[in-house]
Amino acid sequence: MSDVSFDLLRSHAAGAFGMSPDPAWPVVRLKQDASNRSYFRVVLPGAPVVLMVMPVGASASEEATNGEAPQELPFVNVHRYLDRLGIRLPAIHAYDPAAGVMVMEDLGDVTFEAGLAQGGDARREALYGEAIDLLASLRARADASPDPACLSSSRAFDFDLYRWELDHFLEWGLEARHEVRLEASAEATVDRHADAVAKALAELPRGFTHRDYQSRNLMLLPDDELVLIDFQDALQGPRQYDLVALLRDSYVELPMDFVEKMILRYLDRLAEAGGPKLAPESFLADFHLLTVQRKLKDAGRFIFIDRVKKNPSFLPYVSPSLRYVKEAFRFRPELSELHEILARHVPELG
Repeated sequence: MSDVSFDLLRSHAAGAFGMSPDPAWPVVRLKQDASNRSYFRVVLPGAPVVLMVMPVGASASEEATNGEAPQELPFVNVHRYLDRLGIRLPAIHAYDPAAGVMVMEDLGDVTFEAGLAQGGDARREALYGEAIDLLASLRARADASPDPACLSSSRAFDFDLYRWELDHFLEWGLEARHEVRLEASAEATVDRHADAVAKALAELPRGFTHRDYQSRNLMLLPDDELVLIDFQDALQGPRQYDLVALLRDSYVELPMDFVEKMILRYLDRLAEAGGPKLAPESFLADFHLLTVQRKLKDAGRFIFIDRVKKNPSFLPYVSPSLRYVKEAFRFRPELSELHEILARHVPELG
């Protein structure tokens, strides 16, 4: 997207508010993430806006998924549903599908991750408490008011998707990163355990799942209000999934006692919001199983982004992801064979 015309961006920003573009308006390219979307800030008189610029075919998910190809931009589709549920999102001022340009509310530059660095333990607990409360409220509202027209209702974490993500780790986190090809007997054992993990996770109750509810996908406003972003890949998944994304975040490492405290808070808030009362012991056990699956996938994905997309910025987060897997293995002793085989080749798991 390096050839994007700043004058064209000014025109889109002006058009959203019935204004005439001014070549003097500053345009700033914002930090690129792992996606193929680009973001720019255009400083209009009074207030800036952010423009999301998308390539052709932007309706297709960059994450592995299932279901039919969407007929509408997923960001717009899921935004409509979440907005109806009363979730704080960036406002969409204008969208030009033909040009692949969306004009949105400027939420500033302070992510949840950056906000954590602005204080100590008390601030950390307050911010995570707010994020947990938002997640519990979101899940309870979505469970109470499902919408078949939302793309999140037509795709789900099923056996095949969980299994594909585990294979993604084996391909990139093991074979590509360490130049390892497992011998036949070890490969058969890994496959057997991967099948069992995918099967167990696929049998968990499903509902609306953001899929990447972590510290860089929550924006923090000056009054500490949280705004949810990057929700276009939402699908049906277990309640633990977004909790793993938040509390086993590759960008922010948290101690297990704090993690368990936040999970118990989630269960309380979920019940208070009208959701079910769930047993903490079994909920935590499934949380650890999902940690194994999700964080192996993340580690492999970060290698993939480096090798295929030529973006090495996520490589520092491979090791934290794998440390979470090692810790989660302690709570799932039935996976000891899988742990032992992977640990032979992956130092962080040893």
